[in-house]
Amino acid sequence: MTSKTDFKRTLDAYRATPGQFRIVAVPDLQYLMIDGRGDPNTSSAFAAAVTALYPVAYKLKFASKRDLGRDYVVMPLEGLWWAEDTDLFTTMRDKSRWDWTLMIMVPDWIDQHMFDASVEQAGAKDRPARLGDIRLEWLSEGLCVQTLHIGSFDDEDEVLARMHDGFIPDNGLGMVGKHHEIYLSDFRRVAPEKLRTILRQPVRPAAVSY
Repeated sequence: MTSKTDFKRTLDAYRATPGQFRIVAVPDLQYLMIDGRGDPNTSSAFAAAVTALYPVAYKLKFASKRDLGRDYVVMPLEGLWWAEDTDLFTTMRDKSRWDWTLMIMVPDWIDQHMFDASVEQAGAKDRPARLGDIRLEWLSEGLCVQTLHIGSFDDEDEVLARMHDGFIPDNGLGMVGKHHEIYLSDFRRVAPEKLRTILRQPVRPAAVSY
């Protein structure tokens, strides 16, 4: 019987606690990725991106189990978020001007050939509109600060303010890279007040001036 790996349990980078900021070393990880821009609540591109990602993710899982004897739990949806002005994201929350990359982590044994075959299979019937926009890519984040937020996405601003303006500088760190969210709950099915989301910010030691 093939054992099934659940990377949410085996990777420390997928552990977080409400009300606690934690510094974690995130390893280089491989993802299915697709880009877009605009309010995730109203953008047709966002909905189409989600619709395109999951069929490929499941085709890869089945191929891995069938061809390699390596089964795993399909990972949750994740997102990188940014804007040309940081305040548009953290304070003003102008979602219409947000850029994003939606992602699903896949194991390091998934290669380009398996990815290409899975994309082709996912498009054989009822082809998702944005299927051709998905890519397989590694992400290197390294040192990060993260916490678990429980509640609506619109209530993240206070948590992010404490992370960005408090914990990070208080620990001699500076922000780099893009805001990262890991959706442990399916926001299409779970009530906003019950959503569980890991909020992650890549950091590095702040420059010291003399």
